[in-house]
Amino acid sequence: MAKYSFIARMPNDPGALHTAAAVVTREQGNINRVQFDQRIDPHTVFFEVTCPEESYARIEAGLAELGYLQDTLRPLHILKFSLHLPHEPGALCAFLDHTTSSRANISYIDFDDRGRHPDRVTITLSVEKSAAAERLLDTLKSRYRIEILEYDTTGKKLDDTVFYLRLAQQIRQIIGDSEDPFLFSFLGDINHAVQELMNLGEDPKKIFESFLLTGRTLTGTTGDRFFADIQTLPVAPDLTLHCIQPPCGGSIFLMEAPDGISMVDTGYGIYTRDVALLLDDLVPGWDRRISDLIITHADADHCGAGGAYDVPARLHPGTLEIIRAANRAYGSRSEASVLEEIYTTMINLFSRFNPPGQVAPFSTHPLGDRAGFPVIGTVDIGRYRFEVLEGLGGHLHGQVYLYCREIGVLFSADTIINFGYLTPDRAAYNTLAVILVTSVNVDSEVAKQERRRLLDLARESPGSCQGGRDSCLICCGHGPVSVLSGNELVPFGEIRHYTPRG
Repeated sequence: MAKYSFIARMPNDPGALHTAAAVVTREQGNINRVQFDQRIDPHTVFFEVTCPEESYARIEAGLAELGYLQDTLRPLHILKFSLHLPHEPGALCAFLDHTTSSRANISYIDFDDRGRHPDRVTITLSVEKSAAAERLLDTLKSRYRIEILEYDTTGKKLDDTVFYLRLAQQIRQIIGDSEDPFLFSFLGDINHAVQELMNLGEDPKKIFESFLLTGRTLTGTTGDRFFADIQTLPVAPDLTLHCIQPPCGGSIFLMEAPDGISMVDTGYGIYTRDVALLLDDLVPGWDRRISDLIITHADADHCGAGGAYDVPARLHPGTLEIIRAANRAYGSRSEASVLEEIYTTMINLFSRFNPPGQVAPFSTHPLGDRAGFPVIGTVDIGRYRFEVLEGLGGHLHGQVYLYCREIGVLFSADTIINFGYLTPDRAAYNTLAVILVTSVNVDSEVAKQERRRLLDLARESPGSCQGGRDSCLICCGHGPVSVLSGNELVPFGEIRHYTPRG
């Protein structure tokens, strides 16, 4: 039997939930998940049920007959107005006859005959259909002295009595207009994540805001509002490293050699055009010279623009499987985590995920060992050979590192991040993922072990006389290219700030 989900919008009355559950039971459905919290939305209940297909159709019909089935997420029309009621018995009842016949839902009413305005009542109400809202206004204007305080047809003025409807409109502002069935599914996913996190003691309002802030931050840092921090470092006489830190997400690296350019990680898909304009200034002709694309792991901020480049992406087979499964916890002991799967859906949507279309997976047959990591291949960049080290699954299944002892360069992916030199805005954005999945590592203990091994590898690696350094360059997954000074990671070389306006 298949699993189905639906959203019920029910009166906040005793027995309403029981009535809805009885419809499911009558049609031989099994309720797998139900979530309702009056503190969030006093009318909205999320259900997941297992049942035959024909039973689900009857469940929908039964709920619709009761008026319980939420079948649209289009904005309500919000009216806020003051009107003068006559001082006579039944005046309020007569007014309410009009609102009820228009199927208007009152979310706020204020009247006190001992107050400053003893003959004035202030009301906020919502009406589903535009024509009904207009008819109600015409009727009220013909019978009462009325002052319109607000009339909103966009959903921006929705209050918490229709929380999830308001949330749907806020999501539309991030991703553009979307069909209701898609939004119903996405709202169900978000609600499921909130349910999981609330069971861990988290504040639901903080969780919802973190979802929205993730999308708003991404869309709010594109185009004219895009920026980046750039390092350009000579790592050998005939090899130059460019590091680009976009506003959000992982760093993008270009290794420029006379015979071509190798790109290591791509950033988010939403930044594709902005990064292309930046590269036009940084490395003229870059788009004709890119010969290789290497992906360290499957997170959207590292592979999410791979489809924009017309070269095969070299990556671990596990990375390809995570992309196909749309679950960043695939292949790990956290694979069944609801939070990881829903976060992947959310970040892929908000960041306009465009993973590599052409792939050339590394072999996973070990050729040797380096610092406790299997060496599963090599990559030639210019005339220098980098070993491909297979991670142990701490941050993500299928993560790889690149290491060249000859010139002292280590690409550490997200196992080493220079948190101390992230800008406050970037650090705040990174915190959102931690809120939504509790940890960005699918196995935190293994991730710590991997970090220690990589730092030890960097310590024992010779540097290069090129650029005046005597220690290994660590190309962190986030933050600037750095070197170790004692136990501290410090940026190496000049960092310059880029904006599209120059």
